Amino acid sequence: MKKIFFIAAVLLLSLKSFSQGSTDYGSGMKFNLNEDGSKYMRFIAWNQIWFRSSQMNPGTMIGNEAATTGTDIGNRRLRFLAYSQLSKRYMIVTHFGINNQTFTNGGAAGTSGTGGYGAGKKPGLFFHDAWNEYALVLPEKDKKFSLSLGGGLHYYMGLSRATMASTLNFLTIDAPIFNWPLIENSDQFARQMGLFAKGKYGKLEYRLSYNKPYATNLVPTDATVADNAVAVDNSGNTKWSKAGYFEYQFLDQEANLLPYKVGSYLGTKKVFNIGAGFYTAPDATKSSVNSTISKHNINLFAADVFLDLPIGKKENKMAVTGYSVFYDYDFGPNYLRNVAIMNIGSVDPNFTGSRALAGPGNAQATIGSGNIWYTQAGILLPSKVDKPKVRVQPFGAFTYKSFDALDKSSTQFDLGTNFFLDGQHAKITAQYSTRPVYTTPSNISGSKGEFIVQLQIYL
Repeated sequence: MKKIFFIAAVLLLSLKSFSQGSTDYGSGMKFNLNEDGSKYMRFIAWNQIWFRSSQMNPGTMIGNEAATTGTDIGNRRLRFLAYSQLSKRYMIVTHFGINNQTFTNGGAAGTSGTGGYGAGKKPGLFFHDAWNEYALVLPEKDKKFSLSLGGGLHYYMGLSRATMASTLNFLTIDAPIFNWPLIENSDQFARQMGLFAKGKYGKLEYRLSYNKPYATNLVPTDATVADNAVAVDNSGNTKWSKAGYFEYQFLDQEANLLPYKVGSYLGTKKVFNIGAGFYTAPDATKSSVNSTISKHNINLFAADVFLDLPIGKKENKMAVTGYSVFYDYDFGPNYLRNVAIMNIGSVDPNFTGSRALAGPGNAQATIGSGNIWYTQAGILLPSKVDKPKVRVQPFGAFTYKSFDALDKSSTQFDLGTNFFLDGQHAKITAQYSTRPVYTTPSNISGSKGEFIVQLQIYL
């Protein structure tokens, strides 16, 4: 392991990159198509590799062997994004890649067992984003108001800043996942097909979209008492959804050419924003009581605040980053989703103890009808020397969840440090996270931990 990190550090320190915390990258992989650069194509590529040591939920096996812990290395994200403007009004965006490939799963559809097409091998590329955009009102012609319209598979999903987060510059090692409440059910990896409008009015940034959610068809379990009904994703003849996010930017104005919200600017901007958003979808879930089917709307609301400021003496190059968001989720009665990132565990049929309600591996209650409060904060430590000195940013996050389907609320935390070798373009992140383990809706038997080291390169 020490050899791996040494080699990685040497390679990363040799990179020439840019953006939050780095000055050498310039415009990156940008190819001008005319002399003044108003017509161009730009390419962005990034890899996020995870080394993990995880405590497994009770009732887990790995590779048909009972397991209480597991270690692995996996491809969290391998992505490629390209966008082009042939005029200031027209833009096309494409974004594709793979996610969540481990030694046991994440391979192409239909792969199983061992051999050339064994489980976890040869994952299939797919599009994350693919949209066209037209600027009706250009920002440089009217400094107070701008408006662009677009359509396709897009990321303008409203709700919160974190719902449209960039995966290139998280403060923590990753998103908490509940910021993408529809993930891989009625969306395609946090995206839907539809139309969107974006722009600014003074210091107010707005994003609105009208989308056709992907169809869902989970069959609800029939309950004999209405209080025990459980809503599941079943949209039938899917109706159009609406989403929006409004953010007032008190200090420096953030770019909105692309939808991806920055997680940490590392003191390169002075940002203080307050935002609020929503997502609604009619008749998007169903429940059953005594064989009578009821339809339920999805109504999601959020409010958040984001702060990123340089602090202290200028020569120390310190900065503080903070983000807090409150989610009010209504998917229908007792709706609950258990989610696990890159889960290498499966159900142990021979386990005789109290199993985790969430399931095997690192699964946990993640999304549901109820409330979630999430807060993260980090500080970029002082450095009076430019590269190759590593910049260090310790951080922490706290999550409170109160779901209707569970009798007890829960809390959990994340603690870690970013080691910036060249800003966000070359960094190593180490994080320890906890998660509660429910064995019944009214009993939390304790918590499990997961330690992750991520190696990220972004060009």
